[in-house]
Amino acid sequence: MTKNELETKVVEKHFDKTDRFITGWLAKHGLTILRIALGIVFIWFGLLKFFPEISPADQLIRKTIYFFDPDTFIPILAVWETLIGIGLITGKFMRITLLLLFLQMPGTALPLLILPEAVWTVFPFGLTLEGQYIVKNLVLIGAGLVLGATVRGGRIEPRPD
Repeated sequence: MTKNELETKVVEKHFDKTDRFITGWLAKHGLTILRIALGIVFIWFGLLKFFPEISPADQLIRKTIYFFDPDTFIPILAVWETLIGIGLITGKFMRITLLLLFLQMPGTALPLLILPEAVWTVFPFGLTLEGQYIVKNLVLIGAGLVLGATVRGGRIEPRPD
């Protein structure tokens, strides 16, 4: 074996060891980090809705949910989202928490249909800031699906080699 081949083997072995460590750590802690991060987002957005003057979503909600009294609906939504966040951060009552999350998500997409002028600059590709705010919910849905796959004790396992 040449010196270059030996050096390559040493680097590959070091890379493999480091890669196994990182993927093992991610498998062990990733779901918890995902759950807590998602919880922070829901608490943050939920608490903001208690303060219409600082909530960037307030006017969008008022224009979208015109068939309910927004002064009643928005505080209910604020409590709803805050409860989702608390459930995610604590990891308690995950089935109920995720049910609340998935029941809430279709409502977040309503402006795409009801207020297209507020979410599209050029349909179907150009999104306004509000449109981007709504479309990012796809990531929240994906995170909820991943967490939902673990409510019966499922975990992420690094590939054993």
